[in-house]
Amino acid sequence: MHTPQTDGRLLKGELRRQELIEATLQVVAREGVAGVSHRAVAREANQPATAAAYYFKSIDDLLTAALTVCMDQDAERMRLLAEKADGSPEGLTALADLLRDVVSGPGRLLAEYELYLLAARRPELRTSTGHWLDAIAGYAHRYTKDPVRVQVFKGVIDGLLLQGLLTDTPPTAAEFEAVLRHVLL
Repeated sequence: MHTPQTDGRLLKGELRRQELIEATLQVVAREGVAGVSHRAVAREANQPATAAAYYFKSIDDLLTAALTVCMDQDAERMRLLAEKADGSPEGLTALADLLRDVVSGPGRLLAEYELYLLAARRPELRTSTGHWLDAIAGYAHRYTKDPVRVQVFKGVIDGLLLQGLLTDTPPTAAEFEAVLRHVLL
């Protein structure tokens, strides 16, 4: 049986690309979308100054890749939680814990919301934000089939996360869970 060989250059290139995306998120968290340049991202990733421009032809390409990665990761996390949710009050605890963890280290969340809001101005970015919203709805469907409650839940999740960024003391898991119970049960 022949085992296909993996080209080390392709793996190295993909690793560099991922490092540049992570660096983009760090720059956005620190300086906002306006602070993103090929040079700033390459510097943040400890890569040659030309690396970001090599892998991402434009800043829009870089921002799109960063948003897509974030939304795909967040959607996958939500899907995994939904698979485990059983519709019981206790099933909301894992989501409340996740929300607490996300707002307790707000750097990445801040970067995600900066990029998320960019999708409001750029319709081409809405595919990845749609994945996130679909995953939230999928979670809600474990508790209700009422489309209005599902819509409310989607708004509540985004609102809770955004409010967590705007407070000096982020909500606790118990506080998140109380809101989730109120909305879904």
